[in-house]
This record gives sequence, structure tokens and C-alpha cells, in this order.
Amino acid sequence: MTQQINGAWLAPEGLEAVLEQDLNRRGVQIDRWHGRLALSQQPALYSPWALDIWLEPQSVSITSIRHAAETLRAIQRNWSLYAADCFRRTSLIEDKLPPVKAAPLVFPTQPPSSPLGAWTLLDAGTLLFSAKKSTPFVNGTPQFIEDRIGPPSRAYLKLWEACTRLGHWPQTGQQCFDLGATPGGWTWAIAQLGANVTAIDRAPLDPRVAAMPTVSFQQGSAFGLEPTDLPEADWVFSDIIAYPKRLLALANRWIESGRTERLVLTVKFQGETDHETVSAFEAIQGGRLMHLAQNKHELTFFWQKPESETL
Repeated sequence: MTQQINGAWLAPEGLEAVLEQDLNRRGVQIDRWHGRLALSQQPALYSPWALDIWLEPQSVSITSIRHAAETLRAIQRNWSLYAADCFRRTSLIEDKLPPVKAAPLVFPTQPPSSPLGAWTLLDAGTLLFSAKKSTPFVNGTPQFIEDRIGPPSRAYLKLWEACTRLGHWPQTGQQCFDLGATPGGWTWAIAQLGANVTAIDRAPLDPRVAAMPTVSFQQGSAFGLEPTDLPEADWVFSDIIAYPKRLLALANRWIESGRTERLVLTVKFQGETDHETVSAFEAIQGGRLMHLAQNKHELTFFWQKPESETL
């Protein structure tokens, strides 16, 4: 008898074990894997290590390709495929569904608002689907029209994704800090939005980024400066390589100082995943963690000052 599936989490490539460890810490036991899709009888609670979470998974037996497509179309229009097996059969079912318009995004833009479900074939006769999932992107992965000329590295895509998922980004005239900025991929992306950005690093910026009109550079350590050493900011960004506990202390200093409205920081792990520090980040009021499609063995931490403190 097939076990009921109540939770499904799509792991980033190569991080299946990390996702499973995190879910186990939250009391979720994975019953089986379907490719990178972790399946459980337990409900689909949040894990920051999931690229996408299927919130209401259902499995049904199907008798034909047409039956599978009609089952999905009877529920809603837009469906995205995660294919881990039965590739020919899934392709034929997908051909019978309305096309999903997943054109690359032109940043800055709000994330898609149309409902998007997800589906897969567990085997030739079993359809697994969820009308609701945690992200509006196909398999949790937004695509952008890239700039292959301006930025000094591809790191800017991580900032674009972070801001798109957040639904907010720096505005013209706002004050931003980029901690550990060199060579300047994030600084470039912030300046492109018209915001004023002070890049802080021991090493100089890429000359093209340093020459941008709203960019200023301050030589020094991101960890050596206190928030009170700097003007108040609308945003503080950091994609710096640092031990997670050290970055946690940095985030707490900025939050406690009250000198920024928002934080966007990459939490990078070397070797084993520091799950305790993940929990400490999650405990910060007003903060949340998420694994972006552009992340590797990393999470992105978002924090916004509570509205009561901004009045």
C-alpha cells in the first residue's frame, strides 16, 4: 500500500543530505527520495534549505497521459514539471498542459503573482502534484536576462534574486553599505538601481565599479567597523566569506544598533553545515533565511526593522 505523502521538499543540487539533516532536526522523517524531491508522510513545514516546498501534495493513480493532464487542468491552469523519472511520459503530459510563461525576468521586477503548481510522475501510473508551493518560480529557480558586460563577477545574480524574492530593492537616493564588497558585483548591482552605495573592503574595487557615480569606497574590515562608525543606512548588504557565527555576530550588531532598515547577508558554510547557527539566525525577530537558486552551500538572511521602530 502506497504511503500518504503530505510533505515534499525540493533540494538544491548536491545539498540533499543537508536538507535531510535540517528536516530531521525539525522532526520530519524523509520516507523516500524522488530525484531531489524529498517525500514524507509528515506535513510540509518550512526548511530554509529547500529550493521549493510543495505545500499540499496529492498522489493519484492515472490511466493515461490524457488522464494525467485532465486531472491537473481540472484544478488550475499553471503547472510546472519536476522530472526525475519517466521522462518521455512526463514530456507527453506536459505537452497537453497550457504552456507556462516563464520568460527570463528583467531586473528589477516583482516576482510572478499567478498561481503556479508543481507535479511529477512517481512512476508510470502515479501522479504527484501540489496546487500550492512556496515559490512562484519553476522548481524554485528564477531566471534573469543577464548582463554579461557591466558587472565584474556573476555574484550580482545572487543580489538580483534576493531582491526579487524579497519584492523590494534599493531605490534612487537611498544609502546602502556593501560589506566585504570586492571585486564589486553586489556594489555594481546596487549602484545600477541609482542608490548610493559605500563599498567596504580591505582590497580595492574593480576600477569600473569604483568609477560609478553613486559608488564610494572605504578601505577597511567589515568586521572591524562598528555600525556607529558609519552613517545610518537604508540597506546593509554582505556577500563576504566568513564563518557563520562571525556573520551572526555582525548581523546582531547592526540590528541592535538600530542604524539600518534592512539587512541582506549571505551565510556561507565551509565543511559541515552549522545547524546551530542556522537556528540562531532563525530566532532573530524580523529575520528569515532562504536558500536561493544562486546560492551554493549557503543561505541568505533577510532582516527588516519592525514597523513600530520606523515610525
